[in-house]
Order: sequence, then C-alpha cells, then structure tokens
Amino acid sequence: MSNELKTRTKIFVLSVIQLARKLPLNDLNFIIAKQILRSATSTGANYRSALRGKSTADFIAKLSIAEEEADECCYWLEILIESGIWKNHETEILLNEARQIAAILTTSCRTAKSKISKKDQ
Repeated sequence: MSNELKTRTKIFVLSVIQLARKLPLNDLNFIIAKQILRSATSTGANYRSALRGKSTADFIAKLSIAEEEADECCYWLEILIESGIWKNHETEILLNEARQIAAILTTSCRTAKSKISKKDQ
C-alpha cells in the first residue's frame, strides 16, 4: 500500500497544481488556491515522511499530520465548489480523491494505533 499511496498522493498534488493554474487571478482565488495547494502538498510530504518514521510513535505522529492535511484539503475544495468559485466535474473528482486519501490515512492511523495498544496489553 505504501508505494501505491505515495504515487496516488503525488498524482493528486499534481492535479491540484493544474487546478490552481486554471483559477482566475484575484485576491480571493489566490488565498483559496494557496490553502488547497498547501494542504495537498503537505498531505503527500507528511505521508512520505511517515514512511521513514524512526519509530512507531513517529510514524503515527506524521501519519496523523498527513490525515489532518488531507481533511483540510477536502474543506478548501468544498469551499471552492460550494461558493461557486470553481464548480465543475474536475473539481468534484479532486474532492472525491481527497476524501478517499483522507479515509485511507484515517484507517491507517487507527490500525497503527491499535497495534501499539495490543503490544501494551
């Protein structure tokens, strides 16, 4: 799963970059695009960092950050769509992918945490 999700998060970020390039230039769009880009890129970067975690606790901490960033990216994409700034099929696909990535990261985090709990028993 790790290589698949590494690739998937990278493709997602590249798609978000393409979306940001298409937005009409104005102050409002700049702010929203910046937030979407920041959270999307952080998701992938923190996931990759988690894979190189120095311990299980480090892995979980970094994975949790990736999960939070993926959820934040969902939020900003929802704002973009629901505000009517950029509502189209492409943006809906990106939102769906962000939600799927967030769900995968949430499940991975829970699994890692449960393994630690079982070791402690």
